[in-house]
Amino acid sequence: MVESALEILRTFRILDLIDIAIISVMISALLIWFKNRATRFVFFGITLLGVIYILARFFQLYLTTVVLQAFFAIVLFVLVVIFQEDLRRFFERLALLGRFRKKSYSVTDFNQSAETLAESTAEFSRKRIGALIVIQGKDPLDRHLAGGSNLDGLLSQPILESIFDPHSIGHDGAVLVDGNRVMRFGCHLPLSANAARHGNLGLRHTAALGLSERSDAICIVVSEERGIISLARGEMIQEIPNASALRIELEAFFEKRAPLSKSQSIVNWLKQNQREKVLALFLASILWIVFGYQRETIGREFVVPIEYLNAPVEWVLEEPKVTEAKVLIMGTYQAFQLAPAESIKLSVDLSQLRPGTQEISLTRDMVKAPSNLSVASITPGRIKITTSRLIRLAVPIEVLTENQPPRELSVQSITASPAEAQILIPRRLRGKKIRIMTEPIDLSLLDVQSVFTPPLRYPSDIQFSGGKAPTVRVVVKTVKKAAHPRHH
Repeated sequence: MVESALEILRTFRILDLIDIAIISVMISALLIWFKNRATRFVFFGITLLGVIYILARFFQLYLTTVVLQAFFAIVLFVLVVIFQEDLRRFFERLALLGRFRKKSYSVTDFNQSAETLAESTAEFSRKRIGALIVIQGKDPLDRHLAGGSNLDGLLSQPILESIFDPHSIGHDGAVLVDGNRVMRFGCHLPLSANAARHGNLGLRHTAALGLSERSDAICIVVSEERGIISLARGEMIQEIPNASALRIELEAFFEKRAPLSKSQSIVNWLKQNQREKVLALFLASILWIVFGYQRETIGREFVVPIEYLNAPVEWVLEEPKVTEAKVLIMGTYQAFQLAPAESIKLSVDLSQLRPGTQEISLTRDMVKAPSNLSVASITPGRIKITTSRLIRLAVPIEVLTENQPPRELSVQSITASPAEAQILIPRRLRGKKIRIMTEPIDLSLLDVQSVFTPPLRYPSDIQFSGGKAPTVRVVVKTVKKAAHPRHH
């Protein structure tokens, strides 16, 4: 056990530390996110199955490992269905990273907003006036709000009292507050599907709870019947005894949005949720030992295609040529898992070609492989190639035709432009007849078409000057046949 631990420490790399750190941050984010959520039991269940899977792999329980691998392939889709709203929130926040908010608020603005909201809520409670106030957090709320009217006015007690006046048309809806501004009023919020577990809630409380389940906003609710103040946040709703307690809650909420809180140091960040971060570091280390620890080096042989690169335009490799080589690659099992066979290639640079037959040594630097794998040997170590300079030649382009033209038309001439093609051929084809032809032109189409651009037919071992086949334009000229007199 001690020897294994020392072996791990001896082979530990900086990249392994970065690997563990990234996974630790991801796991800690998941743990913190699930900490106060009703769906955390789903996470605990999946975590338990993950532990069983790791133990099954460690003790080589083949059947259990295969079944759990299939289960985790399916559970990904299940999680998307269960957490679709939370995933949408995550990607919305991700899209907002690096953007500047349109409005910037100071600590003073937030404190004034907290005081105004607390005093207004206390007044509504005393007068038994129903109210629903939404205070926006970092999440965008547009897709959650329906109806209402835009206002964008400075937050004040008179504005709130006028909106929630029983005779106002917007008193039944919600008011959206962003910082020290009243953005909208008369809005309708999504209703909670889990309101039953909180007791007999009214419509305002159900709506407040529904929005808090879908975003990081908090909602202040004043009961019209009893005048009780409630605060909904993070899937929970609780009664607030008085205006002072509400103000404390609001100041704590606004403090997270204040500009000063964004410049907190790494030390302060580490002090938050310490238990979850320590557990995440422990789990990431265990996962690295099970899946990522670089154990003994193994060798695997691959049949790798040989690429011939940078050959001059007027040179050609004569057939037959070597197209494959066996390459012995050394590395860890984990490195081979991350490196697909098709990513390993062998490239031969032909920029310094000489005419005739020559030998080229296949060296390790010609093999393209991931950095965590090394090349042990290449078979064959040397290959022979025969090169020759291509011969320039001008070959006429033959126009092929098929079918007959319409009865009333007679073909007068068929011309191709260009009339010939400039090609490059290897020396072994010198003196042999080389034909370059068009695909057959259908003469039955002449009544609607007289200009064609057919593709070319040509031998596979020739090249065209310029690197590609020319575009040939074929013009067919026709004349109308003379009408024959009828004999009686």
